[in-house]
Amino acid sequence: MFDYQIKENSLQGKTILVTGAGDGIGKQAALTYSSLGATVILLGKTVEKLEKVYDEIVAQGAPEPAIIPLDLKGATKKNYHDMSSTIVDQFGKLDGALLNASTLGELTPFETIHEQIWTDVMQINVTAQFLLAQALLPALKLAPNASLAFTSSGVGNKGRAFWGAYSVSKFATEGMMQVIADEYDNTNIRCNAINPGATNTPMRNKAYPAEDKTSIATPVDIMPLYVYLMSDDSVDVNGERINAQ
Repeated sequence: MFDYQIKENSLQGKTILVTGAGDGIGKQAALTYSSLGATVILLGKTVEKLEKVYDEIVAQGAPEPAIIPLDLKGATKKNYHDMSSTIVDQFGKLDGALLNASTLGELTPFETIHEQIWTDVMQINVTAQFLLAQALLPALKLAPNASLAFTSSGVGNKGRAFWGAYSVSKFATEGMMQVIADEYDNTNIRCNAINPGATNTPMRNKAYPAEDKTSIATPVDIMPLYVYLMSDDSVDVNGERINAQ
């Protein structure tokens, strides 16, 4: 695992947005950030899941989170900009954003990728990430040290057979991260990508239904990197693709 010792209250006073916060890695990141003192903004498409995470955070005595129900497949540029304006109005700034939500699509030979599957994957994993990052940058500029982190994949810098649209979308994610990192180099904003590696999540279960889940990491196991990139310990890290395992 990524070698970083999580420090108590290391995110105290920070406001951090997490997409895909209803389950999997996003949920665990939200719970972990909250436990370290951050006010977390939970973004996801399923209100019921977000409310359960909200309740868990409140029950552990952490700062009260906020909920933003938003479906990345259908959200518009205006939705994202309105959201960013609301964040600034309510919190004054945004210290961090973990753009974690994505969709797998289907595992199939390249020759048989359905056009609608391709379109949906690109919309959620690329276009929505672009619009979201673009809208959040003004809020991130208001923080002393702001961190923008994208979720990539092991197939995001080396293509793998049958991973088609998802693999291509993660190549685009890493390219987008590098562009933003280069443009904001030597500013208060740093931008990086996380490769979580094999982790027991609903998406992983869909891709590998027969896999022995006890043989792979849990979302809790990979949290050191997720915390590191949102903490001030990573202020000089920019434009990197970092493996959580």
